[in-house]
Amino acid sequence: MSYPGCHVSIGKGYYEAARSAQRQGASAFQYFPKNPRSLAVKSYDATDAMRCARYCREHGLLSIAHSSYPANLAADDPDQATRVADSLRNDLEIAEACGSLGVVVHFGIYKGKEPLQGYRNIIAALNRVLTGWDGAAKLLIENQSGEHARMGMTVEELAQVRSLSRHPEHIGYCLDTCHLYASGEWDGSNEAQWLERAATSGVLAELVAVHLNDSLHPSGSLRDRHARLGEGCIGAEALQRLVTHGALRHAPLVLETPKGADGTHRGQLQTVRGWLEQTK
Repeated sequence: MSYPGCHVSIGKGYYEAARSAQRQGASAFQYFPKNPRSLAVKSYDATDAMRCARYCREHGLLSIAHSSYPANLAADDPDQATRVADSLRNDLEIAEACGSLGVVVHFGIYKGKEPLQGYRNIIAALNRVLTGWDGAAKLLIENQSGEHARMGMTVEELAQVRSLSRHPEHIGYCLDTCHLYASGEWDGSNEAQWLERAATSGVLAELVAVHLNDSLHPSGSLRDRHARLGEGCIGAEALQRLVTHGALRHAPLVLETPKGADGTHRGQLQTVRGWLEQTK
């Protein structure tokens, strides 16, 4: 079973977000559980979340949440680190209530003088968020493009951070295809080598979701700018080859690309379904 999906708004609530995704022809969706530009903890409507979870079960929809943009796991300032941890725990609680697989969080950005401290901060943040957590929803660490800091670009980094955390069973991964390409880890033709590294490191075994995006800029540019499928530098053929690989087919393939002329992702979702049908 494959799950093409797209990002949707929760402007009308979690339940309506799920319905919106299905109306576009999606089998999966991503949403921000709260204001994406704030770390403020949100008091959410539990009844609405329960309706979302029930609707997804009844219609075979998978979902993932995405943390707020300021949620930097590598944050050095103690006050900010506390707010990040509280915000992420809040996101996990909402994701659990909505029946989601997990919460996507960027690897982390550290610009201090000692790079290893950035990694220590990330591990400490993961430990703080996950201590006492017993839900099914996981934190899903997302690979980075290298635009703001050259961290989290390799599968080896992702695997090491998970392995050094106290609660690896609550941590999975989200692969972003644009980030993978922009970082230079994938040039559109060397996916076999990357997949082998991802398998050897254990990342593939814990891969929960995929952000399916084309890239406006070339491989190795370190620039994170998404393009519609087939309209960027990666191209349709390379994207199809990667995301139809057997190791990725179980994961939601969530579009974070610009919408089509009709204001939806319907056309791009049909493209992805066509790719998947060709490689059954």
